[in-house]
Amino acid sequence: MTVIIRTTQPEDLIPLTALMHEYVVGFYNNLWPGDEAIHLLINNLLNHQIGVQFVAEQDNQLIGFSTLYFTYSTMKAERVAIMNDLFVVEAFRDSEVETKLFEQCQQYTREHGCPYMSWITAETNVRAQQLFERLGATRGAWVNYSIT
Repeated sequence: MTVIIRTTQPEDLIPLTALMHEYVVGFYNNLWPGDEAIHLLINNLLNHQIGVQFVAEQDNQLIGFSTLYFTYSTMKAERVAIMNDLFVVEAFRDSEVETKLFEQCQQYTREHGCPYMSWITAETNVRAQQLFERLGATRGAWVNYSIT
């Protein structure tokens, strides 16, 4: 069974919405922002201006996705990539699918002239941290804050 990693296409809207629901609600236990808001987000990512989204597909089924958003670094005075999401359905966790999605984000970052890709993960997501460290990533020195 071959896994294909590709950029999201308009016809992925409905299955990707279901996958994102599993990620937001099922994995992170957050409130669902609603299909309409998610559809708007996916459609905004399709033009690759604010970011880009990749899907992992096997046997015509979406089994994972990753999302890069673009911003600018004052320190570098260049556009940088932030990997906001990397999610694979449970049956494919700890498999090559996660690695392939990560590597696709890393390759896209390099090919589009970004000096680096950064991301955060939950402190409790030890499995993801082990994946990132195995792939050569290092923990950053910055402390993450948020406010509502």
